[in-house]
Amino acid sequence: MQAGMNTRLLVSVATYNECENIARLIEEIHAFAPQADVLVVDDNSPDGTGKLVDELSAKDSRIRALHRSGKLGLGTAIVAAMKYAMSNNYDLLLNMDADFSHPARYIPALLAGMSRQDVMIGSRYVAGGGTENWPVIREKISRAVNGLVRFFFRMGVRDASGAYRCYRVSKLRQVRFDLIVSRGYSFQQEMLFRCKLAGCTLGETPIIFENRRAGKSKVNGKEAARSMATILYLGVRSMLGIERRASRRTGGVS
Repeated sequence: MQAGMNTRLLVSVATYNECENIARLIEEIHAFAPQADVLVVDDNSPDGTGKLVDELSAKDSRIRALHRSGKLGLGTAIVAAMKYAMSNNYDLLLNMDADFSHPARYIPALLAGMSRQDVMIGSRYVAGGGTENWPVIREKISRAVNGLVRFFFRMGVRDASGAYRCYRVSKLRQVRFDLIVSRGYSFQQEMLFRCKLAGCTLGETPIIFENRRAGKSKVNGKEAARSMATILYLGVRSMLGIERRASRRTGGVS
């Protein structure tokens, strides 16, 4: 299913202190996908991001805010958006970062890929993709992590750690959310793995990942180490077939 006039598309953005970015980002999203509803999942940002989104929502019915009680993490924010998309019967869910590192100009390519795949990834590491103004050490770490993920999980994709993705909502209903253990940076890799276990086909389209335009990065060394440990844990379980067997048992969205 490619996004057309009758396709219900939800674009989700998780925010924490993104007041400088969010209004302009929503404008850019609607420039490339005017039919999309935009859901901002805000973790009670002290800078007033949530309040600003409420004000924007009052003027534009395509904008929705989901307010959470505190800083609960990117992984749980994306899961909240997925459950919102399922509960409200959207066809496609496209997730992107709030800091302009995921340029909205790639939305049409991601949507076009949904005519062939169940999950489309905005990929830095396929031909035509890359990074711009990103610290060299962070790119090296990212490439190393993705190499590790390819070894352990065998999903056939080059960029399993980026959050710029489009999901077929009907396939998300088959994902074992109750088995997810990641809450930090490893969430992206695990979510893709859970989609693969649910029978999703995965595709990639090239993007140029840009370093954030405004605001402060949320990267945390301690959380990065914890996430690496989670990837190793899940990777070993994957190679032993434990996760595949667990995914076949009775369970579902929780």
